[in-house]
Amino acid sequence: MKKQTVAFSKESSNLFFHILTKCNLSCSHCYINKEQHGDNTLSLHTITHWLDIFASKAHQTNLIFLGGEPTLHPDLSRAVKTAKKMGFKSITIDTNGYLFHDILDKVSKDDIDFLSFSLDGATKKTNDAIRGNGSFDAVMTGIKKARAKHFSCSMIYTVSDKNIHELERMPDLVKQLGIDRFFIQVIGIRGESSKTDVTLPTTLQVSKSLWRKTIPRVAKDIAAHGITVTYPTVFLSCDDDFQCAGNVADNYFVFPNGRVYQCPICEDFALHSFEIKNNTLNPRPPINEKDLFKLTIAEGCVMNKMIQPENLSYNKNGNPKHQIACCMLKEELTP
Repeated sequence: MKKQTVAFSKESSNLFFHILTKCNLSCSHCYINKEQHGDNTLSLHTITHWLDIFASKAHQTNLIFLGGEPTLHPDLSRAVKTAKKMGFKSITIDTNGYLFHDILDKVSKDDIDFLSFSLDGATKKTNDAIRGNGSFDAVMTGIKKARAKHFSCSMIYTVSDKNIHELERMPDLVKQLGIDRFFIQVIGIRGESSKTDVTLPTTLQVSKSLWRKTIPRVAKDIAAHGITVTYPTVFLSCDDDFQCAGNVADNYFVFPNGRVYQCPICEDFALHSFEIKNNTLNPRPPINEKDLFKLTIAEGCVMNKMIQPENLSYNKNGNPKHQIACCMLKEELTP
């Protein structure tokens, strides 16, 4: 088993392409904010033009089709085939498992690299409390259908204080389902999560001690089954070098209203770096997220300090006990 930190690089970029914001579920931690991201569904014509903006570096760009629920888009299969012809490094569809429009019959395992399924609990009770009634069964059924057609499947588990207690039950489940890659995400306080009642005795975010006690151990157990596991670093010591992906890597988070962000934590605000107009990627004037990327603070990530500081703690002198890493900094375990 090999563990490595996935470093930021200009040689490999990620294009997170939200082709619509419509969804059949109402997950309690959904980051989609229609006021900021739009509520329209992009036409295939527009999707093709917007993909073409990034096509010159397609060979080094990982493309992820997102929503909302992307399989609700009637032309997703055609968008996938268009992207395949453009030569993107990899193509993934993120899905909640319902797999609308018979998508498994319209694309093949040769068209996409992964179908990525979201599951936020090892049991129906926990998952459905977060994602909605019936969603656990939908994911189980969807994965089995996809595996029967020989698709490579990955899984995303967004960790919060609502479901971390079930993470240790995931190794056996993902092995049983035939999952190839497992992604652990940390909940971001944005979108629906930002609307949590502050009077309730919960922060949604997991403490440093519980994160470090649980995440590396479970990741190791899952990797022992021959599954690649990726999870965010989250917590750095005060002596570690902090690096913001926005200063180093090319990551683009594209939304249907034309906003293009480079940091997902900024997505609740009109701080986007670029805007697509007339099928052209246009840089936005200051102040935008790029100006924040340049700032240096003792707490590490500036946006974390501004909008979700509950995961920080300080000593009696007012100095932070740790830094929060860039949300794009990942640890990876490979069999």
